[in-house]
Amino acid sequence: MSMWKGLLMNLPEVEGPTQKLLSFKEKLKWTGVILIIYYILGMLPLFGLDPQSQFRFEQLEIILAAKFGSLISLGIGPIVTASIVLQLLNGSGILKFDLTTPEGKRTFQGVQKLLAIFFIIFEAIIYVFMGGLNPPQQFVGIAFYTQLRYLLVFQLILGGIMILFMDEVISKWGFGSGISLFIVAGVSQQIFIQTFNWIIPEGSTYSIGAVWALFQALSAGDPTEAGIRFSALLATVLVFFIAVYAQAMKVEIPLSFGRIRGHGIRWPLSFLYTSNIPVILVAALMANMQLWGRFMQNWGFPLLGRFSETTNQPISGLVYLLQSPNVVRGAITGSIGWGEIGQAFVYLLFMMLGAVVFSMFWVQTAGMDARSQAKNMMSSGLQIPGFRKDERILERILNRYIWPLTVMGGLAVGLLAGIADLTGALSRGTGILLSVMIVYKLYEEIAQQHMMDMNPMLRRFMGS
Repeated sequence: MSMWKGLLMNLPEVEGPTQKLLSFKEKLKWTGVILIIYYILGMLPLFGLDPQSQFRFEQLEIILAAKFGSLISLGIGPIVTASIVLQLLNGSGILKFDLTTPEGKRTFQGVQKLLAIFFIIFEAIIYVFMGGLNPPQQFVGIAFYTQLRYLLVFQLILGGIMILFMDEVISKWGFGSGISLFIVAGVSQQIFIQTFNWIIPEGSTYSIGAVWALFQALSAGDPTEAGIRFSALLATVLVFFIAVYAQAMKVEIPLSFGRIRGHGIRWPLSFLYTSNIPVILVAALMANMQLWGRFMQNWGFPLLGRFSETTNQPISGLVYLLQSPNVVRGAITGSIGWGEIGQAFVYLLFMMLGAVVFSMFWVQTAGMDARSQAKNMMSSGLQIPGFRKDERILERILNRYIWPLTVMGGLAVGLLAGIADLTGALSRGTGILLSVMIVYKLYEEIAQQHMMDMNPMLRRFMGS
């Protein structure tokens, strides 16, 4: 046991700041530096990779904040997978962590990092040796082919470790978390490309960008294509506004200072109590199912379903049911059928139920449950007016709000993410939803902690 604790406590880590609160400029500097490094890593190709391999996983890039074919092909997948596994083990009681003590929190973080490193190595080996990311086919059958495989595994592990520590840098020195930042970076890039890219692909009539394609379709008298492009733009805008509105909904609990009469505050509990975390975990779970589905088909055991050899899209099985169809495009073109409607229903149901389950797990593991919140309030000298100053009473009252918000917020965010995907919003609906919620959360954090030490022009822009 002492060796195990020694391993956990001596894992390599990014040293945190010595001061309690970092300035706005300091956080902005480190966030910008890590963002630039992330974009640069996404442009560095894997040496020895068959160029055709990267197109098999294009649909997963947004969810995993990855750039397949580059040094960051693994993206945040191993980190999120480690979080999912650890939450399941903790929630089921197989592993127990006392997150109320500093030692318990450090043990939890150490196990999570160790699991993330394990999944980085494991996924790198799986991607290469199970046929996901292959060297060029002309080297098959010679010794150099095996050497290229090992080199690809090394590059994937190196990129995964860099993402892991970049996430830690952001968590300690920047705004929010690296996982959130990388998702926003990938989604923003995709939205910009799919909105304003004027390049016309070979064999196509219209540009990649929806804005240019909309005007081209109107000029060519093609109402079907114009309707598809307009609906994609409209869905993107609607998802943005609905996400902002839902994020702003709060329940405020009146509290008073026990020792100071006449003074009190309101403790806000967001309607989306667990924010975007459940959607990230559900999306990562579906991404992992797709990856395993592809690998199992390559092994000759397509237990999760089959993929098309030409388009690499799911065509049967569970992976097909958990693939979001573009319902709006089907309605406009008149090609939608009962099969697509059933697939959309299953997809929505899985997103909603999955978001609820992960919301409940996250509340327990992230210290957001009623007991933890009651302890925080009591340690701050707060109590609910008209009630005796007792932690158990405060916990019982908070339970009336927190668990309903956890369930309803999980259902709402899962429904919104599912509908966003089904309407064919630019990039991916889930990615847009995540980005909006991440940016809104970041805005709240900056406005709350750093309004006074930022530039006056930026302060006016932030609404102060």
